[in-house]
Amino acid sequence: MFTFVNQIYQIMNLEQLFLDNKEKTIEGRYLTLESIEPILNRINTDNQLSIIGQSVQGRPIYKYSIGTGKTKIYLWSQMHGNESTTTKALFDFLNLLHSGSDLAKSFLDNFTFCCLPMLNPDGAVLYTRANANEIDLNRDSQDLTQPESKLLRAVFEEFKPDYCYNLHDQRTIFGVADTGKPATVSFLAPSYNEEREINDSRQKAINLIAGMNEVLQKFIPGQIGRFDDSFNINCIGDTFQFLGVPTILFEAGHYPNDYEREVTRKYIFIALVSSFKFLNENVIETNRTDDYLNIPQNKVVFYDFIYKKIKINYDGNEKITNFAAQYKEELVEGKINFNAYIAKLDDLDGFFGHEVFDGQGGLYEDDDENFPKLDQKANFCLDKNINFVNGLIKK
Repeated sequence: MFTFVNQIYQIMNLEQLFLDNKEKTIEGRYLTLESIEPILNRINTDNQLSIIGQSVQGRPIYKYSIGTGKTKIYLWSQMHGNESTTTKALFDFLNLLHSGSDLAKSFLDNFTFCCLPMLNPDGAVLYTRANANEIDLNRDSQDLTQPESKLLRAVFEEFKPDYCYNLHDQRTIFGVADTGKPATVSFLAPSYNEEREINDSRQKAINLIAGMNEVLQKFIPGQIGRFDDSFNINCIGDTFQFLGVPTILFEAGHYPNDYEREVTRKYIFIALVSSFKFLNENVIETNRTDDYLNIPQNKVVFYDFIYKKIKINYDGNEKITNFAAQYKEELVEGKINFNAYIAKLDDLDGFFGHEVFDGQGGLYEDDDENFPKLDQKANFCLDKNINFVNGLIKK
């Protein structure tokens, strides 16, 4: 495996492969059906595209199928409407399949890909996790109360996949254990029972994740995490794993200064390509459980901003304190605004900041009561001459 991973890394220029196939018509965090329909129509070169049903609000849900190979891969993205990074990477990968390259021909000959690129188009428009009925589709895999959940399950039963790829985003709060590094990409081989045992199906997912992790470590060392594997049969990944199909959860997370997730997008693409190379070459070892378990777990340890050694005057008493701020992603007139609000006061032991400012004892002032309060906009100044606007120093 080690030799083959190095071969992928050294012979295949994965970063150049991404640049050659990047879908340039989509970028940023706000991705709606209107954004991707022109792409779907463009790559519908041989009747690969179909509408399988509608969302709560009547938007079409598309299925895109391509390839003639024996191994069947089922991929779905934007089950949560505000999680668009993997959707972008999925279209980058579909562009690769249309590139005419030897790699594309090999993938198309050996795999059949069935993709639902936007399962929750209503949530995408609203920029919400839930669908239009305020239901989290990733907690509806048993009750199947929502049309989107029913469609995902119906395609699963009809397609009978060999592998499932469950594509998501995760928030900037997640780090790789206590390392101080962000969890740029995280994986999970979901459990199939309460005991979190490993059967043949879960083992296949584990082995594939171990291989992808080994490749990604070449690019973002220490920035790959492992998601919690507590069993919840209401989650779609746990359900499909329970039904005997190896299922892999992808979580696209934060890369430094990449709030639009354009860098993370590249690493999801690299993970996808690497996984299919492993499967195509049939080089996955039979048991890489230790390698998988050695991927550090995700942990909530980050704020977007941490401010240290800030002097405040509270009821006539001066003291030095710390506080943190976090972006809220707010949809305004069709654009996502990253607005910073104070999220934590005083005790920040064990937490890291994507941006850290040393106030060096500067006196805090704002337009209100001159001390930081929870949920207040992160607009303030230090010593009357260092101004912070929306969390950042105003240049």
